[in-house]
Amino acid sequence: MKLTIERSALLKSLAHVQSVVERRNTIPILSNVLMEAKDGKLSLTATDMDLTIVDQVEATIVDAGVTTAPAHTFYDIVRKLPDGSEVELTANAETAQMTLKAGRSTFTLQTLPREDFPAAGVADLPQVFGIQAGELKNLIDRTRFAISTEETRYYLNGIYVHATEAEGIPVLRAVATDGHRLARFEMPLPQGAENLPGVIVPRKTVNELRKLIDETNDPIEVSLSETKIMFRFDSTVLSSKLIDGTFPDYQRVIPSGNDKSLVLDCKTFSAAVDRVSTISTEKSRAVKITLDGSALTLSATSAENGSAVEVLEVNYEGTSLDIGFNSRYLLDIAQQIEGDSAEFLMADAASPTIVRDSADTSALYVLMPMRV
Repeated sequence: MKLTIERSALLKSLAHVQSVVERRNTIPILSNVLMEAKDGKLSLTATDMDLTIVDQVEATIVDAGVTTAPAHTFYDIVRKLPDGSEVELTANAETAQMTLKAGRSTFTLQTLPREDFPAAGVADLPQVFGIQAGELKNLIDRTRFAISTEETRYYLNGIYVHATEAEGIPVLRAVATDGHRLARFEMPLPQGAENLPGVIVPRKTVNELRKLIDETNDPIEVSLSETKIMFRFDSTVLSSKLIDGTFPDYQRVIPSGNDKSLVLDCKTFSAAVDRVSTISTEKSRAVKITLDGSALTLSATSAENGSAVEVLEVNYEGTSLDIGFNSRYLLDIAQQIEGDSAEFLMADAASPTIVRDSADTSALYVLMPMRV
């Protein structure tokens, strides 16, 4: 295999695939990126056995061929090369080495045979639909912060995506929860997604996908079965296993009878929560909200740090209420609210609270209170 390629094009493509590769691997070949040069294109593939990314980039191919090279080392070398340099790659299967030349620099990397690299099985993915990049970014951003990181409840380690109806209108709905908070986002159902099975897209897949679609504004083709999902856009294909589990009935968690309504300026509230929570202990991060008339009092106390109090003016309809929340969770939700004001619907100090963006009804958040 022999080819030349522009450094920035190679770097961009390597950046897309190398982050899939785990830093510590018990299987050596999984630390490598598969490189296939033919027909004027260099194809790069990386996998962790659950998630695979394939990226294609144009190159001047002198000799077509295939090899695998250590992903992170290769990426770091290309990243450190001077801007605008031409990179020449030559792989020799007999010596199991790949030589990289750029300007006056020469690097030699050990390669592994392509036969060791996991073969990409062609899966049957019957369900196919398109989604705009902006809509997919929105769907991920509005929900991924609530994904659980607790490995024992593996079925919560992703975003649950399914087709359903909201007030008689077909929607694509995404839900994530970690048991303390829940995020739900819905958008008009894309054409072709009518029979979408309920699937749980894993956290790592969600994070990698979000990074990749940051650079595109083109429509994204989504194809899936009950066990696999694939995203295609530009010159990139990301395919992943889905989480094999049953997502809990999230509708039961969303309260319907919360009668105490609080509307407040989101940026002012976030800044106040951030200030007051400086005092709360690292472990609980608890802040107390006291509502009385149009005054909202935020307070935090800790045996080690002392206490903090801040009063805000709000619109509140309901009887006086003391309720506690984890400040980190409050701030995570507040960050998702793009409008000026947020609406909190509460019942009492022990029941879940609903948070919504006053200007955007597509997202809804549920937050469990804390004892303070």
